[in-house]
Amino acid sequence: MDETKLEQLKKYTILCVEDEDGIRKRLVNTLKYYFDDVLESSNGDDGYDLYQEYKPDIIISDIEMPKKNGIDMIENIRINDLKTIVIMLTAYSSEEYLLKLINLNINHYILKPVNSENLLNGIIKAFGDKLDKNIVFDEDLYFNIKEHELYFKGKVVTLRKRDKDFLLLLHKNKTNVLTYSQIEDYLWRDKSMSMSALKTFIKELRQRLPIEMISNVPQVGYRLEISKS
Repeated sequence: MDETKLEQLKKYTILCVEDEDGIRKRLVNTLKYYFDDVLESSNGDDGYDLYQEYKPDIIISDIEMPKKNGIDMIENIRINDLKTIVIMLTAYSSEEYLLKLINLNINHYILKPVNSENLLNGIIKAFGDKLDKNIVFDEDLYFNIKEHELYFKGKVVTLRKRDKDFLLLLHKNKTNVLTYSQIEDYLWRDKSMSMSALKTFIKELRQRLPIEMISNVPQVGYRLEISKS
């Protein structure tokens, strides 16, 4: 059976370069859901050293940083390396500025503020055709990564962003039980998750889904289990 896009990401090494500790921590925590090997640095100098030592497959970097900014770091990398995938995080959207990024052979850029959705979408777009595009849940049910939509028998299933994030997380942990703690860390982020809020969320999601695919594991969490009934 073919690997899904998210499963394929696990084999790649990613380097995250961001000087703001809070932002970098959130980025790294999110990236660890998709990549087994996540490197991190708070400036361009250290980021370049990590690049030379580990030769990551993909680099996500901020631009304005102390010691060496992101553009200088990528300019140094691009002298001898045009293959490593590079995604830049930027607060600017002017054509002149973005043209400079294109001239550096940047694969993709993400406008700040960064959230889990545009981060994942940016990574998928940066990989281009290197990854498959569908996560198959069942014969008639699949999630299209590029479109970020769930399809059942060829038609889009209307879901909220958190619904989609939960299904992706559930699939990523399909061989294990997805714990309450994992759900809170990924979906609720810096907010506190009450059990009543989680139960309401799951109940409403089940009502939207065309088939039963979420199984409750009492006192632990949830697992992916497709019902054929």
